[in-house]
Amino acid sequence: MRWLALVGRIAVGGLFLFAGLAYFLKLMPPQEGLPEPAVRMMGAIGPTGYLTVVKVLEVAGAVLLLSGRFAPAGLVLLTPVAVNVALWDVCLLGKPGAGVVLAVLCFALVAYYWKHFAGAFAPAKWV
Repeated sequence: MRWLALVGRIAVGGLFLFAGLAYFLKLMPPQEGLPEPAVRMMGAIGPTGYLTVVKVLEVAGAVLLLSGRFAPAGLVLLTPVAVNVALWDVCLLGKPGAGVVLAVLCFALVAYYWKHFAGAFAPAKWV
């Protein structure tokens, strides 16, 4: 199980690190042939700087995840981004894609590191 978690950490961290750095280094080619809803969404969030913040979170989360020492903190940053990528694939592109696989890997890593997250899901004690 430990080796699977290591492979998952490297896969998720590596993909997010590549995607984040590719954005800042302008290595990603323009997306041609996107459905109209996806084009409108990118037109709405592109000029706002929102995507820049998301990409900073991707790089920071990837570094934390790849370090291994702060993997749970990296998952806190990356899992919501992976869910949004999955929603982009399903809702805007109309088919499941790599984002769904990425989200599943993130949830599998959260399950592996559950002892670090269990307190956040424990019932609150009223004072």
